[in-house]
Amino acid sequence: MEFTKMHGLGNDFIVFAGHQQLPENVSQLAIDLCNRFFGIGADGLVYILPSENADFKMRIINSDGSEAEQCGNAIRCVAKYVYDNGLTTNTDITIETIGAGVQQVQLNVKDGKVATVRVDMGEPILEGLKVPTTVDADRVIAHAIEVDGREFSFTAVSMGNPHCVIYVDDAANFDLLTWGPKLETHPMFPRKINVEFVTVNSRSHTDMRVWERGAGPTLACGTGACATVVSSVLNGFTDRTATVSLKGGDLQIEWSEADNHVYMTGPAAEAFRGTF
Repeated sequence: MEFTKMHGLGNDFIVFAGHQQLPENVSQLAIDLCNRFFGIGADGLVYILPSENADFKMRIINSDGSEAEQCGNAIRCVAKYVYDNGLTTNTDITIETIGAGVQQVQLNVKDGKVATVRVDMGEPILEGLKVPTTVDADRVIAHAIEVDGREFSFTAVSMGNPHCVIYVDDAANFDLLTWGPKLETHPMFPRKINVEFVTVNSRSHTDMRVWERGAGPTLACGTGACATVVSSVLNGFTDRTATVSLKGGDLQIEWSEADNHVYMTGPAAEAFRGTF
């Protein structure tokens, strides 16, 4: 079976194209192939499939075998893959996701290859029960949560997948490995959650580190960057357009006041190809 290894700012995926549907053993396949010591190594598998509602459909299987509803870095990788490999000649395409529906994607092409991708990530979901959390409120902003005797304050945002954004003094050096998994599985989050630890540098710039549900610490998270800007606007920390600096690089995020949609712009890259 042929695969292409791709990444968005270091958030890496094993990409498969040409399948009509997911394999029956896809969960175990993800666990085996994503293992960085005994497999290929990745944060997840990405399948590019036919769609009845869009140009392409993407399905994402996390490294623990669970399925992700959406992934901002993966959708940029899919967009680059389909153009660079001649599956489309259009620079405006649509990609169907499981959790966020059909999304509009614009490709910035240089020298015949996709350099950056701008994705309409849709409207953020802010109602507590729909994120989902166990908090029955229209918006969950700066809500207290206690873990192992330590209290945090989080803002909840869904970008098709659930996020809790927590502001800290130094995101780059925060103890992600201790607190990320404990917050991911907290009873307040019935479907678990992605956790972003954020430091606000200015009205237009934040640092963010992420613990991804089903994958653990990753170098970047596109939906997490979107959730970070939405949360930062709701808390009065940033403007609606901001740069989110992740461990793997920067993403440009805009939460448009005109249509309430969140737009993400960033790169995608192919690392290598192989067979197994």
